[in-house]
Amino acid sequence: MFTERQHQDFYKALLEKNTNYEGVFFVGVKTTGVFCRPTCPARKPNFENCEFYGTAQEALLASFRPCLRCRPLSHPNQVSELVRTLVEAVEADPAKRWKDSDFDALSVDPSTARRQFQKRFGMTFVEYARARRMGIAFKQIRGGESVIDAQLETGFESSSGFRDAFSKIMGAAPTHFEKHPSLLKAAWLDTPLGPMVAIADETHLYLLEFVQRRGLEREIERLRLRVKAAIIPGLTPPLTQIDAELKAYFDGTLTAFKTPLHLMGSPFQRLVWEELMRIPYGHTRSYGEQAKAIQKATAYRAVANANGANQIAIVIPCHRIINTNGDLGGYGGGIARKQWLIDHEKRHIS
Repeated sequence: MFTERQHQDFYKALLEKNTNYEGVFFVGVKTTGVFCRPTCPARKPNFENCEFYGTAQEALLASFRPCLRCRPLSHPNQVSELVRTLVEAVEADPAKRWKDSDFDALSVDPSTARRQFQKRFGMTFVEYARARRMGIAFKQIRGGESVIDAQLETGFESSSGFRDAFSKIMGAAPTHFEKHPSLLKAAWLDTPLGPMVAIADETHLYLLEFVQRRGLEREIERLRLRVKAAIIPGLTPPLTQIDAELKAYFDGTLTAFKTPLHLMGSPFQRLVWEELMRIPYGHTRSYGEQAKAIQKATAYRAVANANGANQIAIVIPCHRIINTNGDLGGYGGGIARKQWLIDHEKRHIS
């Protein structure tokens, strides 16, 4: 995750087409939906329309497609015909799950494709295709398409488009479950502030985020890789519990969550998150006050970064941290949601 200062430096490099930054970052352009290399010759976007990523895979998972002018999946002045052919094939049918027969139809050797993509981009072609598919699926859900009409309460018993889309995002086909050493389940939870995704095993909650949060697909992918688990649609006791507790929270009748959590952060991050959960319901603190609360008064910037890395929204109440001057500061779920949560809690303090 880059700092604000790095974002400014990257944007300056983008305007100058600075070749020294090739391979350092990619830029996603929100207005066009493409991601580019630093030296792209296209017209430059405004800073507020840029998102910066360390790898092409991160940009793909955020639903950006590769720019056709600067071709970010090929090194400068070294365009691979094999790579170009495969990328164009994916863009022609992003939802396709590639099989050996698909490679045969293009006269491409699967092992060659895997090696070329791995060597140049740090991911195999299949990983690229899957990242693109995940990004598109999440973008559709965030856009409010019909997949959100099916509710989790159905238990995914129907053959609805929601189940199909959600299963594709989670990336585990039923016939392949037994190949994974562990299993997490994901639930779609409706709230007054919009849908959320919750992920848990049989005993603990791992993730709770608003679906509209940009970068959610990268969070899910990192979680999957870190715990070496398949993530599939379904319900577990912690998912049922957090669903009920969220309903009570939004009704104004619950002020403290009891769903058991699995915190997957550094020791410092866990220290910050545990202190966040000690902030009283309906109250706020500044980043500086939070740093003092953990006996690290000068570490307010690190505290802010730990807040941003929180993957269990509302339960770990990073929305209760504001700037010293009273401004709201940042929030992964969006400033409007942060203001709503603060106001909601203040209205229901007993």
